[in-house]
Amino acid sequence: MPDTVTDEALEQRISRILRGAIDPHVHSGPSIAARAVDHLELAQDYSRAGFAAAITKDHDYSGVMTAALIARHHPELTTKIYSGVTLNNVVGGINPYAVEHTAAMGGRIVFLPTLAAENHLRWEKNASFAHPASTQRMRHASPVPVVTDGRVRDEVKEVLDIVARNDMALASGHIHVGETWLIFEEAQRRGVKRLVFTHPEEIVGASLNDVRGIAAMGAFVEHSLCMFLEGSKFKVCEGEALGRHIEAAGVGQTILCSDLGQVGAFSPLEGFRRGVRLCLELGYDDDQIHRMVSTNAARAFGLEADVARVLGA
Repeated sequence: MPDTVTDEALEQRISRILRGAIDPHVHSGPSIAARAVDHLELAQDYSRAGFAAAITKDHDYSGVMTAALIARHHPELTTKIYSGVTLNNVVGGINPYAVEHTAAMGGRIVFLPTLAAENHLRWEKNASFAHPASTQRMRHASPVPVVTDGRVRDEVKEVLDIVARNDMALASGHIHVGETWLIFEEAQRRGVKRLVFTHPEEIVGASLNDVRGIAAMGAFVEHSLCMFLEGSKFKVCEGEALGRHIEAAGVGQTILCSDLGQVGAFSPLEGFRRGVRLCLELGYDDDQIHRMVSTNAARAFGLEADVARVLGA
């Protein structure tokens, strides 16, 4: 009986921490890659759990139209769905038209290339897990370069200007950390205020010194919980490594996301619950964890009102 009481108390504690949470990187469907949950189901699951918002990510299309439909036809859902655009081949790579359209439709984020990043195409040859790449059902990705001879390409600069004008967030995607430094520095010179360093624990070749430095320049460091959790097919790091990453960036610059939604993995919500449990085991208190699952993402994407709405309800 005492263990049951303890487990129930822990689950209630996790639920309280997650009230007002934001998942800023989740792979719900429909998608050319197999997904276990669609955008509407995600909003329903997260609404029941008291999440404030989620930002859907697809490697091949902008989800802003779906987000608008959910908002219009399901006003009862307390979790607001947002999206952005990923600059891979299907949207034309570094395409300012796609970025402007996403901005005009209320998109919150522009992801630099992922599956089509030159770095990703090198990485996937020896990947530690099978990535659900769209290239399995269409022609193989063509590399989308972002830096040439140590200089940010002109078309990338044009995109940075659009991001800055619309106060959107810029995420590093799957480009190499060396490219991330160059583009983030250029982005700041051009007025971009919201920068997100995507999963330094895998694919991008980052060190803890990179995490420290990029956080020090004001970027948020976003960690994919699925890469640290026992039972996840995407696990590449032990749980203790998450603590080292958090300490490198600082709690105030760290964002936790699920990066889930794929078939054969636990749900995004379950990923968050397990992630909070891991953070408690690592010694972080409730307020610190809430900052990493809610407050920091609200600051990064301008979603403070959504968090306030849920917490004030």
